Amino acid sequence: WILLIPVLSQSLWLQLLMKHSQQDNVLQPEGDVTAAEGEAVTLDCQYNSSSTDYHLFWYKQDGDNSPKFILSRFKIGTGNTEDGYKERFSSTLNPTLRSVPLEIQKLQLSDSAVYYCALQPTVTGNTKTLYKNLWSKDNTILHNIH
Repeated sequence: WILLIPVLSQSLWLQLLMKHSQQDNVLQPEGDVTAAEGEAVTLDCQYNSSSTDYHLFWYKQDGDNSPKFILSRFKIGTGNTEDGYKERFSSTLNPTLRSVPLEIQKLQLSDSAVYYCALQPTVTGNTKTLYKNLWSKDNTILHNIH
């Protein structure tokens, strides 16, 4: 069996990425998703944005490792999917339903992880990039999430 663990609603990590306004947030159902190897699952993500141009991202974090970028979807434009995930991971942004579910096909044991949905609104007049430094155990910066 594979245990997929969606992140609890509005985790601290996501809150750090979403400081623009109270109206900008993502909501993920609480609890675990369990499925058998080879099956498909969908992880839900609902969002609210006060912006007319926003970007949604999915990340995967397994064990004590840093979150890894899976894919992005944009309200205006397309978005992209990281090479290692193109074959089995997909998502479609639905502005009407304000959702961006992550679909994973042909589950593998290595898919067992915490999955994060994140929102980056682009607010008129604000040119600052939102980021969080990810630190290694020896206090060196591994990389920035933008």
